[in-house]
Amino acid sequence: MRAWILRQPGGPEAFELTDIPRPEPQPGHVLIEVRAFGLNRSEWFTRIGESPTVRLPRVLGIECVGTVVRAPGGELEEGQHVAAMMGGMGREFDGSYAEYTSVPASNVFPLDTELPWDVLGSLPEMLQTCHGSLHTGLGVQPNETLLIRGGTSSVGLATLSMAKVAGLRVISTSRSEAKIELLRKAGADEVVIDDDELAAKIRNDHPEGVDRVLELIGTTTLLDSLKCVRPGGVVCMTGILGGEWELGSFRPMEDIPTGVRLTSYSGGASDISREDLQHYVSMVERGELTIRTGPVWSFDQLPLAHQAMDENRANGKMVVVVE
Repeated sequence: MRAWILRQPGGPEAFELTDIPRPEPQPGHVLIEVRAFGLNRSEWFTRIGESPTVRLPRVLGIECVGTVVRAPGGELEEGQHVAAMMGGMGREFDGSYAEYTSVPASNVFPLDTELPWDVLGSLPEMLQTCHGSLHTGLGVQPNETLLIRGGTSSVGLATLSMAKVAGLRVISTSRSEAKIELLRKAGADEVVIDDDELAAKIRNDHPEGVDRVLELIGTTTLLDSLKCVRPGGVVCMTGILGGEWELGSFRPMEDIPTGVRLTSYSGGASDISREDLQHYVSMVERGELTIRTGPVWSFDQLPLAHQAMDENRANGKMVVVVE
């Protein structure tokens, strides 16, 4: 089978398209014919050498959609449409940047849908991340006010849509005034321009602070986000769009306001049930949940897709279709 292998960190040109043996699924695993996969920042970090736990060479790719070829344990039937994600995909073992992948059955989700592969390929990791951030990381409740910091990112836009379905009031941010209308059309109740010092703006309109903050920029804005929240509220760090893994200095007694809770979300497939994932996919199919997609690339164009990530040209979830 054809697969894109990363042998050493580097630019998009570091990927090597080569022929390798098709994996043989062991009991408890499912062999999937990959039809499409979304691109994720974690794969980008691995490519540039910022994932020290990933041993190279490796076929990257932490998610995919496709059809079941074989499940030795009988967990799924041949030909079943499925999504697969996390569980070590593309990190501990070869992932979805290939024509076939073998994945633990616990990380494979059967799906009943007529969505085309390019649309379906944008959903698994996106839906899991948004669902986990809202319900595991933030513990949201209807009628609360949620601030999404990094609102124009693909995760930010998807969480906005999911949060509105869940009955939340949403404030979303952008660094560009040109994207204000995009966020309003996506359903944001308020849009705020983020200049890295957001707390004063939020407190001006919400003196007591907001209920929840989804922090997608990361450590570069985290301390400021903590100042946006009311006592008893929660800040959940899910993303690192700012590119910094660590805080230069952190004094918890000074930096975490009294009563404010700081959490993170980097969970996996176990944080969303098969029923929940199917429910969200069906909502997308009915037009009740909007996931903003970016460019769609062919399998041979994978390095070009990573170049688009380098240049921040996605403007939505990017998908590679395997033909």
